[in-house]
Amino acid sequence: MASAAAFLERAGFRPEAIDLAVGNLDELLDADAGEIGLVAISVPMHTALHIGVRAARKLRRAMPGVHVCFFGLYATLNAEFLLDGLADSVIGGEFEAPLVALAEALSHGRSPEEVEGLALSKVEGPHLAKLNFVRPSRSGLPPVERYAQLEIDGELRPAAAVEASRGCLHHCRHCPIPPVYTGRFFIVPLEVVMQDIRQLAAAGVRHLTFADPDFFNGPGHTMAVARALHEEFPRLTFDITTKVENILRHRDRIPELAGFGCVFVVSAVESLSDEVLVNLDKGHTRQQVFEAQRIAAAAGLAMRPSLVPFTPWATLEDYDGLLDWIEDDGLVDHVDPVQLSIRLLVPSGSLLADLDAMRPHLRELIPERFGYAWNHPDPRMDRLQLEVAQIVADAAREGRPASTTYGSIREATRAASGQVARPTRFLPARAAARPPRLTEPWFC
Repeated sequence: MASAAAFLERAGFRPEAIDLAVGNLDELLDADAGEIGLVAISVPMHTALHIGVRAARKLRRAMPGVHVCFFGLYATLNAEFLLDGLADSVIGGEFEAPLVALAEALSHGRSPEEVEGLALSKVEGPHLAKLNFVRPSRSGLPPVERYAQLEIDGELRPAAAVEASRGCLHHCRHCPIPPVYTGRFFIVPLEVVMQDIRQLAAAGVRHLTFADPDFFNGPGHTMAVARALHEEFPRLTFDITTKVENILRHRDRIPELAGFGCVFVVSAVESLSDEVLVNLDKGHTRQQVFEAQRIAAAAGLAMRPSLVPFTPWATLEDYDGLLDWIEDDGLVDHVDPVQLSIRLLVPSGSLLADLDAMRPHLRELIPERFGYAWNHPDPRMDRLQLEVAQIVADAAREGRPASTTYGSIREATRAASGQVARPTRFLPARAAARPPRLTEPWFC
């Protein structure tokens, strides 16, 4: 959103930003519709798409003449559904230049059909041309206090996300990025990143999340960013996301990152089943997960695994073993409980849709759910996933600690497999003893 606003402002427009993650549409719906020619809805993630679709339906009723454009990763993947009466246009990939061109066309009464990279009545490929990046414009967004914070050593620090790169070199089959970026990635220039960091620091931010799909796609560039960040703001902490294989490949850089202020690493472990890992084309093995965990710990970094524990190939024994690993290795406070509820999403265009191992389980595409339906060969796994998702939702609503939520999930898993319940072997950690984490769990 902030990047889109900056590009539009540079072109002479005066966009207003409404972050539906922490706000609502009231301000826009109360405005004079005649003054608004374009509403652009950012959908970089699956959750954002659900929020954006609900917003678009309200907009359609309140402002039937306004051009509605969806832009971002999930706009491309769901273009056919969105263009069927909900959106006037869709932009995927590097969206800023087409978005500006669309605004210019509409403001001058020209047809949007002339805009390169814009999908209108039919699905088009993503726009992947290199951009001339500009500092994101955050002035119209809510204050940093409205967003997630870093919990570390018993205190809370205001946090924000920045980008040093976009896209990804890798082709993990379950990831939404490869169908859009097809192995390409784009670097955000160092000075643009630092300009963004400076304005965030001035706004009171004390922790940064690098939102790059993989921090080590361009290690020379991102390490230079981390170094420059630490030199200018030595008290600012940050976290990164990177693959298990990249922790192993760049093991010598991990201690350096810790020295620059990195406090935890998110890594897409996904599963401890080698069969699942092969089918997802993750590029790592079960044993390499443990090795990456040791590398991070040796550098003093918390490793926070992201997981996809419910896939057609994961057994109940696999799930129970995953819980054993979390419990035995003291990772209960390293894993956001929502990660234990994640069910494999197979969106339109997913690389999984053509996988031989997936075909026996795949059912119809359900556009309004933004993905294909699939069934697990063991009905107990489908039932357990629904139960775990409910446990996690209830725990989040009631503010239960991760240790209590984990205990409930463990009990549900033992019941599903017919095991006798037994006490878990840990106590909830004190706030000061918990590993660093963001107060809003990671969602896709």
